[in-house]
Amino acid sequence: MHAYLLKLLDTKLAPTATFVVPMNQLIDLILTTLAFTLFGLIMFAIAFLIIVKVSPFSIRKEIEDDQNTSLAIIIGSVIIGIALIVAAAVHG
Repeated sequence: MHAYLLKLLDTKLAPTATFVVPMNQLIDLILTTLAFTLFGLIMFAIAFLIIVKVSPFSIRKEIEDDQNTSLAIIIGSVIIGIALIVAAAVHG
């Protein structure tokens, strides 16, 4: 058992991590990531504004003051749905 542990300790560690993305494509990847981030935030804002405009009551009052859990779950579901759509757009 001790010999096995000594052999494990004696092995060399793997070399430093290599980049999955070549350095010449890094700027394009960062710009694409920023574009999809901006797109996702705009989609979240539009969805929330639609929910606020369509509802006949104050969303903030219902969730914060009245502790309306079901409304919070519905809004959370909309946010998760938009996140799935944005993720599918990013994945291609």
